[in-house]
Amino acid sequence: MSHRHTAQRLVEFLGLKKNIVALLAMVILVGLGEKMAERFLPLYLLALGGGAFSIGLLNGLDNLLSALYSFPGGYASDKLGVKRALALFNLIAMAGYAVVILAPTWQAVILGAILFVSWTAISLPATMALVATALPKNKRTMGVSVHSLVRRVPMALGPLIGGALIGVFGEVRGIRLAFITAFVLAGLSLALQQGLISEDKAAPAGQAPRRAYGLSLIQGPLRNLLVSDILIRFAEQIPYAFVVIWCVSIHKITPLQFGVLTTIEMITAMLVYIPVAYLADKSTKKPFVVITFGFFTLFPLVLLFAQSFWLMAIAFVIRGLKEFGEPTRKALIMDLAAEDRKAATFGLYYLIRDVVVSLAAFGGALLWDASTAQVISDALGRGQALLPFFQRVASPTTNFLVAFGCGLAGTIYFVLFGRDLGRAEHA
Repeated sequence: MSHRHTAQRLVEFLGLKKNIVALLAMVILVGLGEKMAERFLPLYLLALGGGAFSIGLLNGLDNLLSALYSFPGGYASDKLGVKRALALFNLIAMAGYAVVILAPTWQAVILGAILFVSWTAISLPATMALVATALPKNKRTMGVSVHSLVRRVPMALGPLIGGALIGVFGEVRGIRLAFITAFVLAGLSLALQQGLISEDKAAPAGQAPRRAYGLSLIQGPLRNLLVSDILIRFAEQIPYAFVVIWCVSIHKITPLQFGVLTTIEMITAMLVYIPVAYLADKSTKKPFVVITFGFFTLFPLVLLFAQSFWLMAIAFVIRGLKEFGEPTRKALIMDLAAEDRKAATFGLYYLIRDVVVSLAAFGGALLWDASTAQVISDALGRGQALLPFFQRVASPTTNFLVAFGCGLAGTIYFVLFGRDLGRAEHA
């Protein structure tokens, strides 16, 4: 009896209602298939004769579609209802897997990837809407945190299983078997979704004015959060691609040590999810978002002065702590969104943020090394006047300091203008 009571209290503490359990099962099953197959796509493309061009095309599509799929994913969720939308997204991913399985050419892999490579982006608005409707406001951060925590299980296990298949069956056959497994797991997830998730109602045709799906979805407090978030993501993305170069190429830590740093970051993130979610649901969300923005801001500054493995380990603990309030931020988006437009609002928020922030990676290259400006100038035949400027200022130090400045601006802006619904409305 006591064990049953303890288990019941744990279920209530984590917000594990039937719809949430179905959601977590979907995350594990689809995510496992996705990570064991998609992670090795570059190897598969090379094995099929695609060359470096096909890998670059795949990477570009992944980034572009991750941004563009968010809004249609949210729109479909609001129009069809979460249950039907998730079923549709699973079927789209399965169609992509089928293309890759049936047509082993690099062109077919690219075509199939368009359907499955951004499954997470297209399904995330529906996922967040399901959490928002299944749980009361004082449990939403916990629900988002448990989702974020569980999502890391397939991230860790998927590549191990995919790598084992490649080791036993070779690159072409092993990766194809990984896609077959992904197809089966997605089908099993579809069956569980439809069996466990409660029916929800799609929005009746013509119920809302057309403008309800435009920029008017992002109103006052949510707009302020978006502005802050964009600046914070600039702080993350400006140095993002160069972190490994700073650690391995410039300061000569080994690739294995860099892998250890990544593990330190992931473990740190996983340790803070649940306790922070509990505290955030018991109080207001803004302080936790401010703290996480602070960790985003500190990372490039601390890394700038980290020139040994142990100092880098401190920097990567800080990088892991940036997840401190990330589920809280997602829950705050859902709190501030209109009740009948939560998925569409979430999708539009991510569409705007990710399209704008995609410029940061490009800007980061200009700030890191003046050679990027030289390439652009040669290609366009103009911009010579800017070359001396970039030749003077471009360096890893400039890159990290500009990233820190963007983070500081985003944090201060949110401190001044950000808000949440207040403690009373969360009770």
